[in-house]
Amino acid sequence: MLTVKEIKELISTVNDSNLAEFTYEQEDMKLHLKKTTNETTIQVPTIPVEQVRNVSQEQVQAKPEVQVNDNQPKVEAKEENTQLHTIESPMVGTFYTSPSPDASQYVEIGQQVSENSVVCIVEAMKLMNEIEAEVNGKIVEILAENGELVEYGQPLFVVERR
Repeated sequence: MLTVKEIKELISTVNDSNLAEFTYEQEDMKLHLKKTTNETTIQVPTIPVEQVRNVSQEQVQAKPEVQVNDNQPKVEAKEENTQLHTIESPMVGTFYTSPSPDASQYVEIGQQVSENSVVCIVEAMKLMNEIEAEVNGKIVEILAENGELVEYGQPLFVVERR
């Protein structure tokens, strides 16, 4: 059976070559690599249960890396209601709904906000960053939980514009 390292080497070799397709067979395993416009497709059949029982712990812990093809055009869905605005996190950090654990929330569902109203804090590298509403309107949805780690661009609130 091929190791993860050997499979990665095969993928790299096929990617760097002029080959469009490559098939490797060994006992009960078949590996098929097919290159189409800068992406590699791997087709691996299911492994019989008997072989799974004989897999070493090292093979179980090894995780192959997955490569994503960024050459595909990105399609963004348009919002059905143009009156809705999504407030997104401008950074990676921890989302807080209030300035301190014992204080009340900055905003609640149904509350009116102006474009410079603080709606939450995102803590990044021990700095508390106040996030503003960006638009005038009413909070219709809070999408993150207090104390939750949020990503850059992650939707935090939905505001219905006035």
